[in-house]
Amino acid sequence: MRFTKYLLILLFAACVVLAHAQQSDTLTLQKCLDIAIKNNLQVKQNGLTMEADRINFLQSKENLLPSISGNVSRQLSQGRGINPVTNTYVNQSLTSDNYGVTGNLVLFNGLALQNAIKQASLSYQAGRMDFQAAKDIVTINIITNYLNILDNQEILGQSKSQLAVAQENVDRSETLEKSGANKVASDLSDFKGALAGSRVAVVNSQNSLDASKLNLFQLMNIPYNPNAQFQSLNAQDLAGQYGVTPDKVYETALQQLAVVKAATLRRESAEKGVKVAKGLLLPSLAINGGLSTNYSSAGQRSVFTDSTTNPTNAFINTPGGGKQTVYTTQANFANQRIDYADQFKNNYGTYLTLGLNIPIFTNYIKRNNIALAKINLESYQNIEDNTKVQLKQNVEQAYYNMTASYRKYQALTDQVNAYTESFRISKIRFDAGVLTSVDYIIAKNNLDAANLNLISARYDYFIYSKILDYYQGKLSL
Repeated sequence: MRFTKYLLILLFAACVVLAHAQQSDTLTLQKCLDIAIKNNLQVKQNGLTMEADRINFLQSKENLLPSISGNVSRQLSQGRGINPVTNTYVNQSLTSDNYGVTGNLVLFNGLALQNAIKQASLSYQAGRMDFQAAKDIVTINIITNYLNILDNQEILGQSKSQLAVAQENVDRSETLEKSGANKVASDLSDFKGALAGSRVAVVNSQNSLDASKLNLFQLMNIPYNPNAQFQSLNAQDLAGQYGVTPDKVYETALQQLAVVKAATLRRESAEKGVKVAKGLLLPSLAINGGLSTNYSSAGQRSVFTDSTTNPTNAFINTPGGGKQTVYTTQANFANQRIDYADQFKNNYGTYLTLGLNIPIFTNYIKRNNIALAKINLESYQNIEDNTKVQLKQNVEQAYYNMTASYRKYQALTDQVNAYTESFRISKIRFDAGVLTSVDYIIAKNNLDAANLNLISARYDYFIYSKILDYYQGKLSL
């Protein structure tokens, strides 16, 4: 009894694991999009470019701040040299230390710094749009390939249904052949040929499905899993006419599409680049300042030690008519080394300068930079114009393809209805013995081909309508 209980628990756990594994093999469209965007190398590269643009933008603003630097040096000298304290020549070993802090602030340089900030800001915004555009391209490619898989799955299912019907016809004909009830001697071979054709159609459909799966896994940049299942989408009901003209789609795309915004921002950034280059031709005004101090091992000061009184040869007359010797007093001093802290404090000095730099001749470097900036601007103008032209052409092509697919779908719907009725009648006549197997197979093939074409037309319409949604920035899953 206990063994049976454990066995049931083990079987239940195995079923749970298998169910989870099967569920994990099922891919939804959203999951495919998340994987593809995460693994796409172009998206990653655009993300790094965007981050670099962000750092450049921050640096352009920080260029308005003053630059401050400090310096410390120690000098060891031997022999004749300059005493940095007395600025006189000495002939001895010296050790000297120097400390300083300097600062610089640009007050005006033709608004080059301000325009550089605007240029970097526009470049950063363009980088963000490029990043979004890369994700948009991955999104539309994933949706297109995902729908191709669903299309091929339906075609494979239809092909297998046709194969099953063909197998039933062969089985029925074999039974009739054994009893000699076949109307024509070639009935069985005709049906076997049709069966072989249906098998080829199944193989071709399976190959197309496998190829579309492989393509999707390559877009997601993950190992191929041939057993993966894909969640179906509602592509059964077509909305009919799209309801928006291609010109309206184009006008909306100009306002919504990230790739267009990126091209416009790049062009505007290049315009600021021209202003930056022109601003560098103007005079620049800057303020500089600093403070410094130093120490020298030769630093000395005189210190009073004592005094001495000595007689001289001079005399002075006293009130009584006598004479008195004159004495002199002399102060005695000794040299004493000044300690490090006192020199550091006493040798302190500062300076402040206001400088105006007027560019007169710079080997035409700045003027050539202006010319290059203008060429760069013209290049980005061409890129922007080309982006808009390609967008308009792509919108018109997608709209035409969608319209053609919808018209084809309508025509094929009527064709399927007609061939369905024709096949129904042909089957009745064939069963009644008034229709040959060849005519029966022709009627069946006509219906099978119409069904397959109808599936493809429905998904073609669905794909192109999604592309138009993408151009308008309203792509939904």
